[in-house]
Amino acid sequence: MNEAAAPAAGDLAGRVALVTGGRQGIGAGIARRLAHAGAVVVIGDLRAPDASDSVGRWVGLDVTDPDSVGDAMASIEEVEGRLDIVVNNAGIMFEQDFETHPLESWSAMVAVNLTGPFLVSRAATPLLKRRGGSIVNIGSIEGFSANPNHVAYGATKGGVHGMTNALAVDLGPYGIRCNAVAPGWIDTELNAAYVDAHPDRDEVVRQLARLHPVGHIGAPEDIGDVVVWLASDRSGFVTGQVITVDGGRLSRPPLPPIMG
Repeated sequence: MNEAAAPAAGDLAGRVALVTGGRQGIGAGIARRLAHAGAVVVIGDLRAPDASDSVGRWVGLDVTDPDSVGDAMASIEEVEGRLDIVVNNAGIMFEQDFETHPLESWSAMVAVNLTGPFLVSRAATPLLKRRGGSIVNIGSIEGFSANPNHVAYGATKGGVHGMTNALAVDLGPYGIRCNAVAPGWIDTELNAAYVDAHPDRDEVVRQLARLHPVGHIGAPEDIGDVVVWLASDRSGFVTGQVITVDGGRLSRPPLPPIMG
């Protein structure tokens, strides 16, 4: 999506946003869009920034560690003095055969993808309650359907969607809205590596595009635009929703290749 299509600068002026896992991929696209809309962006990430990072202040954050999460919130309170928006984006994904799935890798996926948003949202709530605010969880279309060997990923993203509903109910009386975005195939570094590793990269790109009625895959900024809307007053009556951003992929049932 081009800059002209980005949310209006100033929609989030004066607000402070935390984006977990915001140094790359979808998280980086979200951070850029939030900053464009006027928010002060704090990037919570395990990795320290480098010269290529230009959006927001970095704070070290391990979403699986309650102490690290608490330290990040204390830093935000000390430096920014407020918190209005939390984007729970940090996540991991891997493929694993179900019958040989180690408990350790299952637990790791749950810790990052599901327990992480719980810990961050819980620790952020006292700051959000001061003025009201918005929590946006990044789920996935795999919270609705699954690719092969993605049992842990699908389970955690389905859990994120369910937690979104529950937080909307529990936090609504405090003026805190909670929604989720379920991305489809987005052009991130991770997905690009899968495509580039294929012997016929161009054919993979063509077939991926054909999966989507819009005719192309998404960009991180496509997710960022929806996050900005959910974080702004323009969506003030929207909470407890999971918004699918997938170029129509789930809306088109697949046909046999011979009929495609």
